[in-house]
Amino acid sequence: MNGVTEMKRVISISLGSSKRDHVVQTRILGEDFLIERRGTDGCKKKAYQLFTELDGQYDAFGIGGIDLYIYTSKNKYTFRDAKKLIKDVRYTPAVDGSGLKNTLERMVIEYLEEKLDMDFRNKRVLMVAAVDRFGMAETFASLRADTVFGDLIFGLGIPIGIKSLKNLHRIASVVAPIITLAPIEWVYPTGSKQEISARLKERYRKYYLEADVIAGDFLFIKRYMPDYLEGKIIITNTVTADNIKELEQKGVRLLITTTPELNGRSFGTNVMEAVLVALSGVKDRQLRQEEYVELLRKIKFAPRVIDFAGSTGTQEYV
Repeated sequence: MNGVTEMKRVISISLGSSKRDHVVQTRILGEDFLIERRGTDGCKKKAYQLFTELDGQYDAFGIGGIDLYIYTSKNKYTFRDAKKLIKDVRYTPAVDGSGLKNTLERMVIEYLEEKLDMDFRNKRVLMVAAVDRFGMAETFASLRADTVFGDLIFGLGIPIGIKSLKNLHRIASVVAPIITLAPIEWVYPTGSKQEISARLKERYRKYYLEADVIAGDFLFIKRYMPDYLEGKIIITNTVTADNIKELEQKGVRLLITTTPELNGRSFGTNVMEAVLVALSGVKDRQLRQEEYVELLRKIKFAPRVIDFAGSTGTQEYV
């Protein structure tokens, strides 16, 4: 870091919309934090410039609106476009949330079943994309949920739902090496592409209506979300106050965010992973899963639970 400051600083630089930008000050494990999110409206050049110019001025970077890594059962693949964004970062650790997804999101699903008596057995679950959050996918499978993995549907526009982890791994092992070399906007909605026409939404409507639980990245969920979601359970990551109001108007029964509320906003997993990295002080390697779990338990990170029909609150891990 250049200079000395008592406050830890974390910033997520995202290819997503700047309309979702947010700044919050909070205190975590006795440390004061300034946490920011800055969108570049799909402009990769601007994101690269921000990462490069701010290098050394923050304790950790979150890489938003794009994954750095996706995983199969045996391999890890790096998105070429994401790597380019941080190619000149030298001093500030940069994380995309994938390390936290494999720990926090697995813990959240187990917690919902064990502590809140949510029974996922035979529940119809739509995961809009699973290759970027295998921890959640594997946990749903272990709890015997009737899960459809929508990676082909929502990621590539191929109307085929994947029904088993085995097939997900097979398809991912073929597709991952290809899509990670493609421009990210072909795979993930960035900037104005996060909005979609009503005609295209209608094409995907049935997948939402057939599900009891809709899970995954909120921008993927929102992009094709129909007007009517009466009684559905949404399990996701980043939502704003406007998103919450919209979900309530659509009739959603329960909203669960895997990251906690900070000043009315749940930040993305890339931000929360960056917070954990800043707390750890580790800069020369990735944190191990057991290190994430230890920090999560110390902080008592909690899923945010909003019951639109009744109570609103969060629960602590034990």
